[in-house]
Amino acid sequence: MSNLLDAKLIDTVPVANILGEGVLWDEINQSVWWLDIEGCQIFQYHLATKQLETYSTPERVGCFGFIENSDKLIVAFESGIGYFSPESGEIDWLAKPEQAQGSRFNDGRLDRLGRFWPGTMMEAEQDAEPLAKLYQVNANGEVIERLDGIRVCNGLCWSPDGLVMYHADSPTRTIWRYDSNPETGELSNKQVFVQTPENIFPDGSTVDKHGNMWNAQWDGARVTCYSPNGQQLGKIDVPAGRSSCVAFGGENLDLMFVTSAKIGLTEQQLQEQPHAGHLFIYQLDQSIGLVEPRFKPE
Repeated sequence: MSNLLDAKLIDTVPVANILGEGVLWDEINQSVWWLDIEGCQIFQYHLATKQLETYSTPERVGCFGFIENSDKLIVAFESGIGYFSPESGEIDWLAKPEQAQGSRFNDGRLDRLGRFWPGTMMEAEQDAEPLAKLYQVNANGEVIERLDGIRVCNGLCWSPDGLVMYHADSPTRTIWRYDSNPETGELSNKQVFVQTPENIFPDGSTVDKHGNMWNAQWDGARVTCYSPNGQQLGKIDVPAGRSSCVAFGGENLDLMFVTSAKIGLTEQQLQEQPHAGHLFIYQLDQSIGLVEPRFKPE
């Protein structure tokens, strides 16, 4: 890694996800959670014991977040948003915003005040009219549409102070930067933050305690780090081309977790990428992570 920090691959969880995504660190249970969207599964991996729990979902899941003082998750399923119990499989539906034909929920995250922001995507990515949207879900269940005109909503994350939101529209290879009102969630002052190279697409993102933004790059086999002004600071290579999401965690917040996918790869590519779809765990040489907020329903 250039000019940033050392990252050593210390564990690979061999799950061979079709479309691994949405990785999050659970500091209470000291475990890492993520999704296989196309496999309709949520995973929980306990670091101390290396025990892997797998929970089936009744629909594809785009994104999820933890809920304060609860074992349930807030989840954006392909058809709507609800509270999900991984153990029982029960869903308490919260909202089903009207979606454009050919779209489903995809990437999302909790903001610094614990509001849930799920976004949608057009399934026919390249040719689809950009009708996907980004929503804000408040503690009282209110759903507010914040952005539209998107093809594939991805890469959602906030600066440590919550004043800046980053958001990618993957097929356009663009990560946008917005000013974010932390009290209301209102967005303004849209600017291009980063344009990724040809044939490399921005996917899931997170922000470290210094305010640097980390982006997993689909077909780039890497996680790239950018300063708050969009300067590329360095990258960490990933042993799978379709690196899809990134999170920090571990007891000392000095680990990095990266999901990957094997969807859409040819037989030859699968042979060349035997680790495609696995979860990768890196040891960093310093603590840079932030504890992610939890949803606090009223």
